[in-house]
Order: sequence, then structure tokens, then C-alpha cells
Amino acid sequence: MSDYDVVIVGGGPAGLAAGLYTARMNLKTLLLDRGPLGGQLLNTELVEDYPGFESVLGSELATKMGDHARKFGLDVREFEPVREIDKDGTTKVVRLDTGEEIRTPALIMAAGGLPRYLGVAGEKEFQGRGVSYCAVCDGAFFKGEELAVVGGGDAAVEEGDFLTRYAKKVYILHRRDSLRAQPILIDRARANPKIEFILEAGVKEIVGNGKVQSVKYDQFGSTKELPVGGVFIFIGFVPNSGLFKFHVDHDEAGYILTDRNLQTSEAGIWAVGDVRAQLTKQIATAVGDGTTAAVAAAAYVSALKDAARA
Repeated sequence: MSDYDVVIVGGGPAGLAAGLYTARMNLKTLLLDRGPLGGQLLNTELVEDYPGFESVLGSELATKMGDHARKFGLDVREFEPVREIDKDGTTKVVRLDTGEEIRTPALIMAAGGLPRYLGVAGEKEFQGRGVSYCAVCDGAFFKGEELAVVGGGDAAVEEGDFLTRYAKKVYILHRRDSLRAQPILIDRARANPKIEFILEAGVKEIVGNGKVQSVKYDQFGSTKELPVGGVFIFIGFVPNSGLFKFHVDHDEAGYILTDRNLQTSEAGIWAVGDVRAQLTKQIATAVGDGTTAAVAAAAYVSALKDAARA
């Protein structure tokens, strides 16, 4: 059993920013990540929208953030999956897959989430080489291309419309005969001459040679192939909020609800980055979340220590 002032679950930009600030404020802080540091940064080849870096590799930015936080004494454990998060009174209990139990008064949940995958041939093979889950992140790399967007909800239609800033043509493929997106978004997309909808199209394979060249789909009983330079998949995002063994308020999609200081419905637990309900999922907002939660957590831990000494 180990004890820390603060435990951070997740090593993406939000978790690393939180760790930098709590460690810098001389709090004994542990950051746990189920994989290597970086989170979704590692799925992005180039980052061009983070202030101060005109262009930086996602992996390089992740390394810089990790190194910076470690310089202030942050204890980092990569490839250390968390099995569950419980509580014992006001103490938060983090249980690892290894069986180790870590106790802390303050926990910052930065576990992010994952895009929902199609699960078709070629999807994993061409990630970062034409397959993307973020139009804002990667759209500019596809100037003049014809692109496929897979999905029928708000995200697919909005991101498809966004991609027309760069693409010559955007095909939105949806497996059903009608879209789930809001009518206003559908109307806007239908009015865009660069967008074409292909409905009742079940994507079966992403094809390429080093990079994406086409997408195969079934429609009306036959298999068709659409030549495209990229495939953007927007069929949902799954927040990693299911680790708690007790109730923490969340929305219907599982995103954790927070107050202005990013504290959850449970005192002493903050949620930051992609795991919480918010307007946008960007590196800059994730870093801001981590900073806010770190300052709030520091004040919380300080108050507990003052009360214990009184």
C-alpha cells in the first residue's frame, strides 16, 4: 500500500499538466497510465494548433510534456493499468491490475477516452496514414483530396462539413437509411456542394498501399469501392469513466460532470480533459483543465493537512 498527496489517472496533456503543477507545488504526486505517456497525442502525427509550436510531432510534444513534469519530481508509472477506483471514507483507493493498492486524499481523473472503432480490415493498419478520428487535428493534411467520413450523427456531419475547408470532395457514409444528426446540421451539409451522402452503406474494408487509397462498402446487396485519400471515422467516443466503484455524476454518454473548479460530485475528485463533459477536445483546453484541477487539489490537500494539525 502506498500513499500520495495526489494521484492522477491518465498521462495525456491534461494529466501531465496536472502533474507538473501539483509536483511543482511540492505535493507528492503519482501519475498512472495504462500505456506510454501522451494519450491521444500519440495518435496524431503533427500538431499545428498548440500555441507556441507552429508544427510539432504529437509524440515529440508528449515527450516534452513528460520530461517537463518529471523535472519537478512527478512520479510517473507508464504501462500501469488501473483496475478500479474505490473509496474508504474520504480516502480514494486506487487498485492496479498488479494488485497494488494506492491511497490518496485527492484524485485527478484524466483517463480520457477512445474513439469508437469500426473494427474493419485496414482500419488499424492505416491509422495515421489516412485513417483519422479528428478532422480539426488532421484535416489540413488532406488539401485537395477526396475523403470519406463514416458516421451519421452530429459529429460525422459537423466534421464532414469542416473537412470541406480542405478537401475537394467529402463523402459521408452511413449504414442506415437516415441520419441521426440534428436537422439544422443535415440541412447545412446538404447545401454544401462539396458534400455527398451515401446512405445504407456499411463499410467493410479500408484499402491502401502504404496509405489509404479507397474504402469498400456494402450497399443494397452489392459491394462497392470508393477511391479516397483519407477516411475519417466518427461513430462515437467512449470516455474511460467506468473505473469508479461508486457513483460520480455523469451525462448520458458517460462524460463526467464537474463544477467550475473541475471537481466532480465526489469531494476530492476532479475530472479533466476528454473524460469530462465539455465543449471541445483540444490539447490547449486539456492543459487548462489540468492546471485548474491541480490548483484546486492543492488547496484541498492543504486544507486537510491544516485541519489534521489543528
